[in-house]
Amino acid sequence: MSALAHTAAEGFRDAAAYDAHRPAYPAEAVQRLLEHMRLADRAHARIVEVAAGTGKFTEALAARHEGFEVAAVEPHPEMRAALEAKGLRGVSVGDGTAEDMRGVEDGWGDGCVAAQAFHWFATDKALDEIHRVMERGAVFGMIWNIDDYNKPKSWTASTSWAQHLNEWIHSLASEDAHPFRELQWQEVFSKQLKSNPMQVIRDTLMNNLPQFSLPIGQDSVEWTHWLTEGALWKRINTLSQVAMLQGEERVKAEGVFREAMAMADVVRNEKGENSIENLERVLLQEQVDLA
Repeated sequence: MSALAHTAAEGFRDAAAYDAHRPAYPAEAVQRLLEHMRLADRAHARIVEVAAGTGKFTEALAARHEGFEVAAVEPHPEMRAALEAKGLRGVSVGDGTAEDMRGVEDGWGDGCVAAQAFHWFATDKALDEIHRVMERGAVFGMIWNIDDYNKPKSWTASTSWAQHLNEWIHSLASEDAHPFRELQWQEVFSKQLKSNPMQVIRDTLMNNLPQFSLPIGQDSVEWTHWLTEGALWKRINTLSQVAMLQGEERVKAEGVFREAMAMADVVRNEKGENSIENLERVLLQEQVDLA
């Protein structure tokens, strides 16, 4: 997107709630992503983080032993302020969008990462800008933390309560938001493959070649954590489309949540916390070296 979508601007206005209730990234998932990006154990590597939000993933980068230099770009003013307030080691924070990372020089990054974010700006223009800020041959890494209740429709939920919530979440429509679960973000990469051989020849002659390699490299890490019902409801409310619900729609949402929590396969520990299944999904795009 060239500008911050209305759903993002309004749905993420409570940056403090987002930062408090969204999960951190497991160390194993962070390690795998950096290994795939060829940045693990690479001292003082430069990483561009686009749409860094409140810094949930930025914190993981700053805590690493490599001493990364991170240029964190975030358009949402409240989220950017929350990230700046953390004063993370080696991290500079700047205003900008995926289509206009104005504070990052050409070829500055040894890699670029988007955490829980690429679905907001899956456009050709964004890929051009990501390509611009990375050195040749660098890798663009994407990572999503996917709660079982917030999965794509085609995936099988591990419990009936998660499936109940998932079906309701998929019913929430927005004109300017297409979350990971809708999988529309994949189309921008698929478009790079032309089915018409003559078009490929024309593109080659005109230097209109794909910026990134295909297919997308993938990896995943499964993990479980525990939340009270109150904490789970607060997390669900950090989803932009849920955060914007008002009136009867909010009353309905609370009812759906109560129905889910009353289902027989809700697993609780001795503290009364619910078991939440998660999948860390890692996807990668490597730049095409045209030199």
